[in-house]
This record gives sequence, C-alpha cells and structure tokens, in this order.
Amino acid sequence: MPLRWRREAVAWDRQRPTWREARPASIAAALRRAQARPSGNWFVVADSRDVRPDRPLGRSVAGVELVLWRDADGTPVAGPGACPHLGAPLKDAVVRCGTLICHWHGMRLDGRSAAGWQPWPVHDDGLLVWVRLDAAGGETPTERPVVPLRGTGGETVSAVYTGFGVCEPEDVVANRLDPWHGAWLHPYSFVDLKVLKVPSEAAVGDDDALVVDVAFKLAGRAVVPVRAAFTAPDPRTVVMRIEEGEGAGSVVETHATPLTAPGVDTPRTAVVEAVVAASDRRGFAAARATSPLLRPLIRAAAGRLWRDDLAYAERRWSLRRQGRFPG
Repeated sequence: MPLRWRREAVAWDRQRPTWREARPASIAAALRRAQARPSGNWFVVADSRDVRPDRPLGRSVAGVELVLWRDADGTPVAGPGACPHLGAPLKDAVVRCGTLICHWHGMRLDGRSAAGWQPWPVHDDGLLVWVRLDAAGGETPTERPVVPLRGTGGETVSAVYTGFGVCEPEDVVANRLDPWHGAWLHPYSFVDLKVLKVPSEAAVGDDDALVVDVAFKLAGRAVVPVRAAFTAPDPRTVVMRIEEGEGAGSVVETHATPLTAPGVDTPRTAVVEAVVAASDRRGFAAARATSPLLRPLIRAAAGRLWRDDLAYAERRWSLRRQGRFPG
C-alpha cells in the first residue's frame, strides 16, 4: 500500500521549525552552483502541445519577440515574432500546410531564411519546446539543451503548468533550492518534511543534490511518504526526482524563463513546470489511459503551489532590489 496513516495530526504551528536549517548561505551557494553551469543559450518556451500545426504561438524571451509553429512535417519552427516586411505581429498570422502567412500583406514563411527573417535553433523533447537565443544567452552555444532524464512517454503521465511572476529567474530557482519551506508554506500538500542531505557550500561536481524525506498529504492523516532529490542541471532549471517510495522515477522539472530584457525596472519571469508521473503499479496503465482528464488536475495542483511560491520569488526579488535580502 502506498498510503500511510500518521499516528497523530500535528497542528501547523506545532510542527518542527526549519528556519535554523534553511541557512541563507547554503541556499545562496546552491544557487551559485546552478548559475555556474552552462545552458548552451537554450530557453524553455512552451508546452510541446501548445506548438501546433494549425496556428502560431507568440512568446517573449529575454525581451525578444518570438513566433513558433509546426511545419508540414510536424517539426517545430521558431524565429523572430515581427514580420520582416513591415513588422506585423506574426503571432496573429495564420498557418496553412506548414507555412506561416502574415495577415497584413500575405508574406509567406516556411521556416527557412527569407527577406532577412532568420529561424532560430529549436528543440522539441516531446514534452517541452526549447529555443536557442545566442544573443540573449551570451554563452557558448550547444547543439541541444540539457534535458533531464525522464521515463518514456508510454510509461508516464505528464502535464505542463505555466505561471508568471514579477521577479528574475534566479528568484524562482532559489525558491526551488529551498525545500525547507515545503511543509510551512504548503501545509495543504506536504507534511513531515525532513532534509537529509545538504551539500557543503564548497561542493563541486554533480554530487550536490538536496535530499528530502516528505509526505504528500491526501486527506486527514492519510499521506504518501517519499524520498526526493533536488538538482539544478542548468542555471534556469531545478529538477525534483522521487528516488524512493510511491512513484519512484517521477520528476517535477521547474524551468524559469526570463520574459523581459535584462536590467528592466520590472522584470517578468515565466515558470514552466513539467510534472512527469511514473509508476510500476499495474493500475497505472488505467491512469495513462485517462491522462487527458488527469492533466487539468495536475496543472491545478501545480498552480496552487505556485501561487504561494511565486509570492516567495517576487518577495525575494523585491528585497534584492532594495538591497535588503539577507543572503
């Protein structure tokens, strides 16, 4: 049985405080290690399901206007969001047989270079679409992004949540590298949280995972205990992977994508979070069969958590802007 029953329900204000363990220096060191890793200039832009063959999708990344669609073969295309003719917003164009047709004067773009319009490298990992923006990233470009290891599509149920906040990507990443807040800020979802492993502030290499025991709260005293590890494979990504317990192998990928250009007075960041649930239980096949019905529920649960976590990230950015952040 994956469920456990807690011997007693502990009131929120009587649970074990974690503030002494959640040292600002430890969180700051984990953030620095994440920021030191290369991204190859790749940014997560959207849920793969949102990039469609029948209409364009408009996005902004680091102040750069983008348009995305799928060509006649279903391959995603990404490029500047302004028509090279007179600057029309290509997000309002139409797609016919894989060709984008501008609604101002009918200019056609098939994904190849045309009239000064240059496509950008794009990668569809089956769940998320990434775009490589070398000018915005400023790093040595790589052929592909660092995509966290996931189960195969036939073995998982996945959903993608997208939220927006007034902060910078580092504030989102810092939130995810602070697991100590889980049972305090999200008592409706997590109880009995204990951080088992904290890398030293001087940790190097790949052995810098934060390891946590936590129980997902279902109802009353019924919980699902798991052991999870948090890692940051690139500067804008944090991955939580369940290592032991129900759903071992499941991951929650949190990607922080800057929407505004660096240095603006009011920065905005998109949180694109992919939840990939896996299980070796026989009944999980039924869950996969009903995945279209489960996705809205998974997104709603992620949205509830991120209403609180974006408030955390926005507050952190506000304090940093005032020079008051304790880290």
